[in-house]
Amino acid sequence: MQIDALVRPRSVAIVGATGAVGRELLGVLERRQFPLAELRLYASPRSAGTLLQFQGRDIAVTALTEESFAGVDLALFSAGSGTARDYAPVAVRSGAVVIDNSSAFRMDPAVPLVVPEMIAGSFWPVMSKVSVVVAVAPEESCAV
Repeated sequence: MQIDALVRPRSVAIVGATGAVGRELLGVLERRQFPLAELRLYASPRSAGTLLQFQGRDIAVTALTEESFAGVDLALFSAGSGTARDYAPVAVRSGAVVIDNSSAFRMDPAVPLVVPEMIAGSFWPVMSKVSVVVAVAPEESCAV
């Protein structure tokens, strides 16, 4: 794979954008200068119309629908298990890579568990243990 294919601007959707984690995801994309072709912010109908700042401009949050993921490359979900169960499969069928912060797919063997700083498959999929796993990871990788 060519390097420019890895850094090409992406169409990114944040689902749950008005929540604390959604706002932090927005901040991370901004601080890291993530290469964006488009940024879409989604939340519940109750939060639709909320304006969030990104790179000095206001972006309106829109209500999440099944049509929301057309053309999205990466969908970041932090909107709870129910929303993830309802909409993550829709996003995947639309061609998006989904990263979900909920427990909706945690025990699903068909869905890869990604733990920061870990090699996939090294530990059990119990998220309450993630902080311990991250702390122990350097020991695991140094074992002989």
